[in-house]
Amino acid sequence: MRSITFFSGNTRLGKFCIDHTRVWFYIEDMTCEYRDVQKIYKALETTDGAGVRILRSVGSPGLSYVDPFLLLDEFISDDPNDYIAGFPPHPHRGFETVTYMINGLMRHEDSEGNRGQLGSGGIQWMTAGRGVIHSEMPLQEAGLMHGFQLWVNLPAADKMMAPRYQNIDSTDIPVVKSAGCEVKVIAGRFNETAGPVSGIVTDPLYLDVKLNPGVDLEFPYTENHTLLAYVFEGQGRFGNTESKEIERGNIVVFSDKGSLLVKASNQGIRFLLLGAKPLNEPIFRSGPFVMNTREEIEKAYMDFR
Repeated sequence: MRSITFFSGNTRLGKFCIDHTRVWFYIEDMTCEYRDVQKIYKALETTDGAGVRILRSVGSPGLSYVDPFLLLDEFISDDPNDYIAGFPPHPHRGFETVTYMINGLMRHEDSEGNRGQLGSGGIQWMTAGRGVIHSEMPLQEAGLMHGFQLWVNLPAADKMMAPRYQNIDSTDIPVVKSAGCEVKVIAGRFNETAGPVSGIVTDPLYLDVKLNPGVDLEFPYTENHTLLAYVFEGQGRFGNTESKEIERGNIVVFSDKGSLLVKASNQGIRFLLLGAKPLNEPIFRSGPFVMNTREEIEKAYMDFR
């Protein structure tokens, strides 16, 4: 069966559905609106840590902050010179770091005594809170290293909370599969499936979405939350039917209300879908610390010393 969706502006009216013997039209919920594409930004090549080559989208000059997201980096290379130096010990305060591995092995250690190995498909959600010193170092000397690091701000009331660490293996992350669609649910919910990351104050959504060529996905994300998509394979259209195709290495910022519509190109598409509750608070950031005032940043440096 094939279907054609009809819109009035950005509001879905209904569908013509066509199979071998029938053509029919049905009216859908008139209040269903899709999120608009507000901004498209191409990630910039840079380095971080001890010289790891990365693609930075959020946290770059053109897209410094999308409340509550502070940074989004992609690292991808099969040349060990691009990643072998890793991210030696460094401090954080006032936010959360999220590392998601697509391929490769990374070792984590922190000043709270936590130590773990992050393998392909695994996620590490570290709440730095009042302060932690940690390192993330490759456990491989050759082969493909591909992953992401996301920084999520904490509200003022929680910036000095005790550090916390969630390390989740790929086998513990549910994957929802349907015809031409595969969704890995890391945090938040997709349909009736909930991700294993829990207890995060910004109520995050973190999905790894893969669509086969030409497949549509409608995602009823009704919360008035920030919503981003970062494309890392293929390309496709987001939002209303007139939107342009978004290519690999681009991030999309959506309007803050309504469901999400995605249509894969004839190459298919794979992307991270990231959502969270905006904090609407002032931020003051300096290096590895993110607080609300200059005085709090100065205190963070004093405490670290």
